[in-house]
Amino acid sequence: MRFQAAVLRSYENPFTIEEVTLRTEPAAGEILVEIAGCGMCRTDLAVRRSAGRSPLPAVLGHEGAGVVVRTGGGPDTAIGVGDHVVLSFDSCGHCRNCRGAAPAYCDSFASLNLFGGRKEDLPRLTDAVGGALAPRWFGQSSFAQYALVPARNAVRVDPALPLELLGPLGCGFLTGAGAVLNTFGAGPGDTLAVFGAGAVGLAAVMAATAAGTLTMAVDRHPRRLALAERLGAIPLPAEAAGLPERIRRLTDGGAQYALDTTASPPLINDALRALRPTGTLGLVARLPTTLPLEPGTLDRGRAVRHICEGDAVPGLLIPRLTGLWQAGRFPFDQLIRTYPLSDINRAERDCEEGRVVKPVLLPEGRSR
Repeated sequence: MRFQAAVLRSYENPFTIEEVTLRTEPAAGEILVEIAGCGMCRTDLAVRRSAGRSPLPAVLGHEGAGVVVRTGGGPDTAIGVGDHVVLSFDSCGHCRNCRGAAPAYCDSFASLNLFGGRKEDLPRLTDAVGGALAPRWFGQSSFAQYALVPARNAVRVDPALPLELLGPLGCGFLTGAGAVLNTFGAGPGDTLAVFGAGAVGLAAVMAATAAGTLTMAVDRHPRRLALAERLGAIPLPAEAAGLPERIRRLTDGGAQYALDTTASPPLINDALRALRPTGTLGLVARLPTTLPLEPGTLDRGRAVRHICEGDAVPGLLIPRLTGLWQAGRFPFDQLIRTYPLSDINRAERDCEEGRVVKPVLLPEGRSR
């Protein structure tokens, strides 16, 4: 089967749109999905800075959504041809964490999603001259017209939903919203400070607003702060003097929860100082360097923990988020700008330069 895909051949060069060949049919427990749209996530772009750990050339993309066109069947495949699905991260399904409803902490998460995929994946996808492309990125490689994925990666959704826009619910929006709804369990009477008003941070803002939580958003971009305010948060410039003190005043002694999406050590220290006693800071971004914590930041019962994929079971959280969207309480579509797949390099530039919150790539040049 031949189709168009965006291929990253080196860490320095642009993506190229190429014809690729899928050399196998879906096996038991797998589905073939025609991609309607795929979000571009910071994790995709971080491959360029992975110091060779992510194999290239590869088809990236892990926020896909589309229609099932073939299925390999099997006892664990409840999804059928014609179903609309959102694709999320891969997991083994049988380790202790997967069995304990914590698939984001799967024992094989790194190998399945980041560094090579399943052993049987390697010869499946090739370029026009037969050269092998790296195995499925996050079980998907959905910067393409089609993706062959494990059925456990897919979540069936209502066909009435705008399918081409749903892909980011599988990772970026899932991570921010899940941190608020799952990790923190925030609700009315709670307080939250979100550091970084990008896709993950604004998803957290929307989820917190839906949950009735008083929320502050910290960012250095005025346009991002204005968007956060429109979504229900109190906007706070990151460079303002006395930021922790201002958050403590707004929250009558400190925020119960803080979420950092920036991986910036100064902002992480500010976030800790902004917490009330026994408050919790969640980190969702991978830290590129050692994190120096300033004296006093972990006093009085404050805690720090890393949050992967919003502590989500995608099959539970994604329907919850689409339900909130249908009720007008999680307007994630306001964060999205669509691009034809052929414009993937422009989408990457716009994302890196902060001109767009969440790019979504549409195969076959479909735009909205």
